[in-house]
Amino acid sequence: MTWGCTLAATMNADRTAPVFSEGTITVAAAPEHVWDVLADFEHWPGWNSKVESVSLDGPVATGTVFRWKAGSAKLVSTLRDVERPTRLSWTGRTLGIDAIHAWTFTSANGGTVVSMEESFSGLVAKLLRRKLQRDLDATTVKGLAALKAAAERR
Repeated sequence: MTWGCTLAATMNADRTAPVFSEGTITVAAAPEHVWDVLADFEHWPGWNSKVESVSLDGPVATGTVFRWKAGSAKLVSTLRDVERPTRLSWTGRTLGIDAIHAWTFTSANGGTVVSMEESFSGLVAKLLRRKLQRDLDATTVKGLAALKAAAERR
């Protein structure tokens, strides 16, 4: 696997978007290891039950596009921050929703504090705000727990 670096400004989720969620979890593994599990995109379906398939159009590097299917949504995302082992983020668009998804990894007490934030904007996010907020909050909790389990299992 090849990793790239970004020299651009850090990409964060939009806290003012109609839908915003964030969460944190502590993982009993080094930041490099946790980052590697998340950055191994094509293996997401093995540990994240929401993801059915992922294909990367190049190396894990800023600007690389990846296509994935989660539930009924087919997504096209672009890697924005690729900074091993501290940050990984991407933007994407599906069904009229613009998304920003950002992860940070901080070493703490021999493990890693993983923080994740995601935002949805656009007309569909405004119209379906309540449902999307419930769904995203649940996905945040489940996604963090799934990443923790996968990183601690490997």
